[in-house]
Amino acid sequence: MRFSRQMVTVEEAWNSLKGRLTIGREEEVPLGEAYGRILADDVHATCDLPHFDRSPLDGFAVRAADTVLAAPDQPVRLKVVETIAAGAVPAVALTEGCASRIMTGAMMPAGADAVIMFEQTEQLAAQAPEVGIRRQLRPGENVSRRGEEIAQGTVIARAGEKINAGTLAVLATFGYSRVTVVGKPRVGLLSTGIELVDVDQPLIPGKIRNSNAFMLSALIAEAGGVPLLFPNLPDELAVAKSAIAKHLQQVDVLITSGGVSVGDFDVMAELTDEPEVDLLFNRVAMRPGSPTTALMVAGKPIIALSGNPGACFLGFELFVRPALHVLAGASEPRRRTIRARLSIAYAKPCPYPRYLRGRLLEKDGVLYAQPDFNEKAGNLGTLKDSECFIIIPAGGGGKQAGELVEVLTHAAPSWRQEG
Repeated sequence: MRFSRQMVTVEEAWNSLKGRLTIGREEEVPLGEAYGRILADDVHATCDLPHFDRSPLDGFAVRAADTVLAAPDQPVRLKVVETIAAGAVPAVALTEGCASRIMTGAMMPAGADAVIMFEQTEQLAAQAPEVGIRRQLRPGENVSRRGEEIAQGTVIARAGEKINAGTLAVLATFGYSRVTVVGKPRVGLLSTGIELVDVDQPLIPGKIRNSNAFMLSALIAEAGGVPLLFPNLPDELAVAKSAIAKHLQQVDVLITSGGVSVGDFDVMAELTDEPEVDLLFNRVAMRPGSPTTALMVAGKPIIALSGNPGACFLGFELFVRPALHVLAGASEPRRRTIRARLSIAYAKPCPYPRYLRGRLLEKDGVLYAQPDFNEKAGNLGTLKDSECFIIIPAGGGGKQAGELVEVLTHAAPSWRQEG
C-alpha cells in the first residue's frame, strides 16, 4: 500500500476523515471558564427579556393620551409624581395629567404607555413639580415591552456554537452560572525519526532538533485541543505499534510528524500495511505534503503529517484543525478561506494544487496575497512570518499578478496597510 498509493483530492481526503470522527464527551464548566468552548446542548431563555416593561432612555413616563395637544410652542404641562431609578419599583400609578421622571432601564409605572426624552420637554429645574411636554407621543413610543427581545423558552444559543464574549453576556443575563460543553479533545503528539534530538541537546552531524513538536503543540492548543506529548517513535515497526497502541488509550486522536513517505525507515508508511489498520488515505493531491496520511487504529483516528515543517504546518491546517473542531462538537468545522489578489505573478507549473506560504496586505482598499517564495517544505526561515497559504491551482498556467486567488488563512490572520 505504501508503494501503490491512490491519489485523492484534499476535499476527498477530508471527507473520508470527517466521516470517522465522533463528538467527544460532555462536561459542565463554570461560566467564567466557558469562553471558546463548544456548547453541548441548546440553551433556552429562563425568562422574558426584558422581564418587565422598561424605559430605553432618560426622560418622562407619560400617558400618550395626555400629549395629544402638545406642541413646541404650546407644551402640555403634567404633574411629576415620582422619580424612578433603574432597579427601583414604581410606587405610583399614573393617572390623567401625571408623569414620572424615569431613568434608562427603569421599570415603567402602571398606567404609562410612552416615554419622552428630557431633550423634548420644558423643565424649569431638574426636579421640578411639573414638566412641559412639547410634542405628541404615540402609545408604546420609547417603551421596551416585556419579552419583546427574547421570549421565555426561546433558544438563545445552540449546540455546536462556539462560546464568544457575546454568548457569555447572553448566558449571564439568563442566570446560567454553569454550562454544558463538549470536552476538549485530548490529542497525542508523536514525532518519528532517529535523526531528532530534544531542543536542549547539542547538535551533532546528521541530527536536527525537534521543532515540529513545539509547533504542533501550540497549534493544537490554539485549535481547542489538549496536547499530550509522547516520546519519539523509533523507526522499528513492532516497537512503534506497541507504543501507538498504548498511547491511543489515553487520547481521542493521535497526530504524528514524519515517517509518512516511502523511505526505508518511514515507520508510519510501513504501518499502513498492517492488517489491523483501516487506511483512509495516504496520498493527497497537494504540494507540499502529498504523503499526508490518515488511518484508524482501534477505532481512533491517527493523522500522520509530513516531517518537513512547512508541509507539517499545512497538513495541520487542512486536516487536523478541522478534525479537532469536529471532535470538540463544532457545528460547522470550516477552514478559513478568503479571496485576495495575487501581488506577484506565480507561473511555476505543478500537477497538484500548490499551497504557498505568504502574507496579506491591503493597498488602496484592495486585499493582496504576497507569497514568500520560500517554497521548500523543510525551510523554516519564513514560517514565523507566514499568516496564510495562497492556493495556486494545478496545471502549468499558474496565476498572474492581480488575479484573484483563494487563500487559506491561519488562526488569527492580520494584514498591514500599504499605500
